[in-house]
Amino acid sequence: MATSIASFKITWEPLPDDFILPDDPVDNINQPALASALTDSLQNAGKLPPNSLTPTNYGICATVNDKIVIKAPDWAFIPEIRVPRTDIQRSYTPQLQGDIPLLVIEFLSDTEGGEYSIKSTYPPGKWFFYQTILRVKHYVIFEPQQGILEVYILNENGEYQLQTAHADNRYFIPEMNLYLGVWQGTRENRTGYWLRWWDESGNLLLWGFQLAEIERQRAEKQLQRAEIERQRAERLAAQLRAAGIEPEV
Repeated sequence: MATSIASFKITWEPLPDDFILPDDPVDNINQPALASALTDSLQNAGKLPPNSLTPTNYGICATVNDKIVIKAPDWAFIPEIRVPRTDIQRSYTPQLQGDIPLLVIEFLSDTEGGEYSIKSTYPPGKWFFYQTILRVKHYVIFEPQQGILEVYILNENGEYQLQTAHADNRYFIPEMNLYLGVWQGTRENRTGYWLRWWDESGNLLLWGFQLAEIERQRAEKQLQRAEIERQRAERLAAQLRAAGIEPEV
């Protein structure tokens, strides 16, 4: 399957078995936690379709002018894969194995990672690859130290356009029917800024430990109500006995 964009011949080929994947280290200690937090709340809210994929620092491939190009976004949302998951254990090739990523997120760090690179020569920059080669609809760049969020959408001219946040500083992703925004708090012993999801009604999608805490509090309140009811019954029984009436068991 081939698509020509200007002078670029883009094909979607299986990765050769002997291809050596790049082993780039994660240059942001917070990246794994930030990425897992995004998937966690989607999973708990039932917002991940059965065949969707949320790769983290995982190679997404295309063949550009007969050369393999691989970029590993910090987090991505792929609505549907159309092959068994065992077929994408090394990397993922859109069109050949499933959908183009709907959304790609990069977390900025102190190390320049080329998130804004429009370099078109081989190997192309991330911005150019997502915009021109993959044509990812939504490109998100998040600076976690200061909580700065930039959300771009691919416009009708095939170029990324910076979006304006809603009044609540959240960005609507219509294909997911969810809002993406910045939240400040603690998770996994990290206190700071996080990317979070909100539903169309403005409800925050909760992480697993938050749901567990709500359930713990609910169970505790039930126990408290049961204890109050037990004590009330004991007082009533004592009053009846004091009046010479034996309460029914």
